[in-house]
Amino acid sequence: MLKKTNVEEKLRAYRDRINAEKNILHQVQSILRKEQEKEVLIVNELTEGKDENFNNFTISKLDVDRVYHLDHIKKICIDYRLRFLASRYFKGKIPPEALIEIKSLEKQHQTQLKGFKIIAPSKLFKLENADDPLLFAPIGNGYYYLVHKWGGDLHPMRKFLVMPFRNLTNLIITVLMVSWVCTKMMPLGLFTGEDDAGSFWLLYMFMFKMIGSIVIFYGFALGKNFNTHIWNSKYFNA
Repeated sequence: MLKKTNVEEKLRAYRDRINAEKNILHQVQSILRKEQEKEVLIVNELTEGKDENFNNFTISKLDVDRVYHLDHIKKICIDYRLRFLASRYFKGKIPPEALIEIKSLEKQHQTQLKGFKIIAPSKLFKLENADDPLLFAPIGNGYYYLVHKWGGDLHPMRKFLVMPFRNLTNLIITVLMVSWVCTKMMPLGLFTGEDDAGSFWLLYMFMFKMIGSIVIFYGFALGKNFNTHIWNSKYFNA
């Protein structure tokens, strides 16, 4: 009572199954190819893109917590001696998660993002480092959207360690304080037989001149500048 086998039907069913599998495979390959092409465009924009001040975001779809004005970025860069530069100057590795986030935003807002910028320590624009870069895309009118953050956090003492370099006033105050500490630690008997206020302040002035000269020499020799001048400068010796 077994049904007879129709070879033609079996042949047709096998052909249709194989063609369906090939069609699915072709679709998958096509999707992967399109994704790879998108990643190539994104990487090219990150590494070679021109300066842009606007992206066609859909404002209603933006996360308000990730929107920052240039004034906010400038303040943090100055406080922590960071730079805010175009992504093409960045020499570290941009993680795959950042590319995924960019593709997700482009799909959500139906646009191609351009003009990427990164907040990072100066060293990260020359060599790799473990500090935390932040990738931004311009919205327009001085506003930027935080696309992705990676790496570790900054040292908790960084703000205080770089405070002397924020401006000339901070540097002078720091040199005065360091000179005072060094003078207090220095035995007056090495330089004078009298241990009085006049001898202390005279030694203090010499100490201030010495430390100030070292700071000036260090600054000019290595081409250093204050945080207020370098935060958005693309030059190494700014």
